[in-house]
Amino acid sequence: MGFIRVTFVDILDIVLVAMLMFYLYKVLKGSHAMSILSGILLLFVIYIVVSALNMELLSAIMSGLMSVGLIALVIIFQPEIRRFLQVIGNQSRNRQKSFLGRVFGLNGNKSIDVAYIAPLVSACADMSASKTGALVLVKCEGSLQEIIDSGVTVDAVISPSLIKNIFFKNSPLHDGAMVIVGNRISAAKCVLPSTRSEVPLSFGMRHRAALGAAEVTDAIVVVVSEETGNISVAHNGRIKVGLSSTELQAELMRLSASEESTSRGAKK
Repeated sequence: MGFIRVTFVDILDIVLVAMLMFYLYKVLKGSHAMSILSGILLLFVIYIVVSALNMELLSAIMSGLMSVGLIALVIIFQPEIRRFLQVIGNQSRNRQKSFLGRVFGLNGNKSIDVAYIAPLVSACADMSASKTGALVLVKCEGSLQEIIDSGVTVDAVISPSLIKNIFFKNSPLHDGAMVIVGNRISAAKCVLPSTRSEVPLSFGMRHRAALGAAEVTDAIVVVVSEETGNISVAHNGRIKVGLSSTELQAELMRLSASEESTSRGAKK
């Protein structure tokens, strides 16, 4: 009996399957869909066993279940499949932008419209001092229409007073996230996906939602903690916590400049 031949294609096949399983686990971790997926995998293993043992009746039954199961799988896991594709697409886009920046030298800061930064920083500083919770998304290149549609349309020019008024505790719009597009507040009370990644126990729902939005969109997400007053910024699946108003302004300038320069490079 000769040795099993392992070619480069075999190794590539194993690596790709391992990556697929890792991403599936990352997206489904902590959800009810994980239990359903485990049951489906168990049925698949049983199908392989009965086929190998030539159990014709069981094989026919399991084959029918697997055929129908593929359709049921798409229906049951529709939200998870959508989130999985969003995560993959966002990571692919970030790698492409980074590659273009290195090749064509497009990562340098350029003069851009940052009209939203001053009023947002001013409002966050005041809300931090008063420990008023806030969650703000700043649109970059990717679309946030689905998130905007989940909230209440505002469509007003951004100002510190308006931001603080929206997040005032007794305001009907203070729950959920605000979305800024350009120098206008597009919507408030928007619903964000919560992260499935492991986060510190000190993180509340706002920080989890901020990370969830930063994982599936390219938006810049600003959080003000209601418990501590700490200011945080999430972007590309990462979060910086405990920023001062000066550090917040510098971070927003850096991220906005990076998004603008790579966006111009992609258009060229």
